[in-house]
Order: sequence, then structure tokens, then C-alpha cells
Amino acid sequence: MSASLLASLAREGFEAVHALFDRRSGARAYLAIHDTSAGPAFGGIRRASYPNEEAALADCLRLAHNMTAKCVLGDLPAGGAKLVLLDDPEVDTLKAYRYLGSVVESLGGHFYAGPDAGTGSAELEALCDSTRYATSPGPGGPGQLAEATANGVFAGIRAGLEHLDGEIDWSARRVVVQGLGAVGSLLAERLIEVGARVVGTDLDSEVAERVGRRLELEIVEPGHELGLECDVFSPNGFGGGLHDLSLPRLRARMIAGGANNVLSQTIHSDSLHASGVLYVPDFVINAGALIRGVRFHLDEERVPVQDIEAGIYTRAQELLKRAVKLGEPPLRVARQEARARLDVRRAGADRLEPTKFGGTRSSKGEVSVEEGTRGGSLVP
Repeated sequence: MSASLLASLAREGFEAVHALFDRRSGARAYLAIHDTSAGPAFGGIRRASYPNEEAALADCLRLAHNMTAKCVLGDLPAGGAKLVLLDDPEVDTLKAYRYLGSVVESLGGHFYAGPDAGTGSAELEALCDSTRYATSPGPGGPGQLAEATANGVFAGIRAGLEHLDGEIDWSARRVVVQGLGAVGSLLAERLIEVGARVVGTDLDSEVAERVGRRLELEIVEPGHELGLECDVFSPNGFGGGLHDLSLPRLRARMIAGGANNVLSQTIHSDSLHASGVLYVPDFVINAGALIRGVRFHLDEERVPVQDIEAGIYTRAQELLKRAVKLGEPPLRVARQEARARLDVRRAGADRLEPTKFGGTRSSKGEVSVEEGTRGGSLVP
């Protein structure tokens, strides 16, 4: 690991990065643990193709950082992490997830793993074969995670439209849902139920056709959705799709989606704000699955989806009001609040030696765990 990367990890407050390789399955992966100052780290496993390992690591770090923001803004006794598995035809996928489960298990509750893009029920079942610290997709788990995320995003859309227009006439609102996977399809269904006009798209034509037929949904070809005039543009696939080239084509009044890191750069929120487009930060409204997972694993509680939706709606409302009062983009206000809350957490944790999950913490924030990890461990 280069000195510049180590400096970057220290600057952003990461506790550890694990570089992982398994010769039996061919798995190559990164696990980034950003914060455990209030409890164990939680994060999903993203399986995706990347142009190179550097891009995979950068995505892993950014996603882990945002998971901490979700935790602190949601008042959850946990911190953020992310595990990124580099997708490759040569990898034995289910064997790779069993290997990753053994890595998670070796951390002894320091990190809890859940689903993310590319990690569905079959992968989670394989993961759970070798660890207790993962979210089971079956009846023994916390409940439907995609449902929790979709309802949270719906709450964010509702809060955003009320912020823009006051009371909402759903029948007069047009929403473009980009990505019709587990979260996007459930969000589209919920929007249709309240009377909104919904247009959908997905990179997988079979998925788009199936969901479109089931929901009687208007479907457009991928790439055409950006130019559609709408009230809400809702990205629910991979993040980073809104950037210097795509944003000028956007014809929406508001952006609110379930994808992580919707904007490729934070500075884009400033240009959106200046042009009068409302961006409701993704890590504020897409935290439903995280809330369910944390509360289940740490409190043995199955949180009703209605409670998740209500809580996210309230937080989104409060954030948008603060942004108006401060005259700043909501994304910057949310990041500032997350940073301030995290500083308070870490200041309190630095006065404590034992952690809640079997390790010890030094005054510098370094963490050691009773059981060793597999793969290379890179700790700033």
C-alpha cells in the first residue's frame, strides 16, 4: 500500500482495510472498516466488475464512509464498512461467498455483512454457511431489506416534494425510476399505488420487460431516461451515474434514489443547488436496510417497515429545513452534521478502552480483534 493511500485513510479516519485473496475460489476483495466508535461496523457486500483494483478500492472506501454517515444520522449504535468483491467469470461465486463468510466470522462480530448490488439471496445463503455475522435472507433474518430501503426512498421523495410544493398531488407528479431491481421495482410499485405517473428503465432488458408488464409501467430504453421531463429522477442501480456528462441532460426538479453515491462528486450538489434542482442525499433516505439489520443483530428486534419510513421521512424533512435556514445544499449540510456527530462519538470512545465486540481500542483509534483476519490487513 502506498504512503499516499495510508495518508488518505488516516485523513478520512478509516480504522482498517483488508486486502483479500482466496486461491480456492479465485476471490479478490477489499474490506474497508471506517468506524467502530459506537459499536460494530455494518456494510453490504458489493459484487461488481471494475476497470482495475484501484477503482474497486476507491469504491469500497467511499461506500464504507457513507455507511458511517447513515449510522450516525440514524442514531444507530454502529459504524460503517463495506466489502467489495471483484466480479470475474473465473471466480466460483458461491465458494467465494463462503470464503468471505469465513473472513467475516474471523472478525468475531467486529463487522456484520449484508446484501448490496450483486449479492442476492443465493450469495447471502452461501455467506451465512460460514459466519454468524451476516444477514440471513430467510425467515430467521430481520425481514425484507429491499422493502425497507424502498420505503425509505419513498419517504425521501415525499419529503422532497412537500418541501418544493407543499401538499402533494401525486396524480400530477411524474417520477422516473432508473434501475428496476429489488429496490427500484418496489419503489415504482409504491409510487403507482399512491397515484404517481411512473416511468422505468433498467440496463437489463429482461428485468425491465418483466417489471413493466407486472406493474403496467411505461418503460424507456437505458440512456433515454435522463432527457425526460419529470418531477423526480430516482436512481436505484449503481451509483456515480450523475456526472459532468449526464447532469446537463437531466430535466428533473428533484433527485432522490436508493443508489449509493448517486453523484460522482460532491461538488455536483452545489451546481444542482445553484440551478434550483433539489438533491435529497442518498445516505439519508436509503438507510432502511441498514436500520433493519443493525436493530436485528444488536437488539434482536424486527423493525416494522412503517416505522422505518416514518423515521426517514422525519429526518429528511428536518435536513431540508436546516438546508434552507443555512442557505446551503442539503448534501453539504448532511455531511457537516454527520461529521460533527462522528467527532462526538469518537471523542467519547477515546476515553474507553474495551469495545463492545471483543477487541480493544487505543487512544489513537487503532483496533485489534481477538481472532485474526484472513488476507492482508492494512491498518492506518
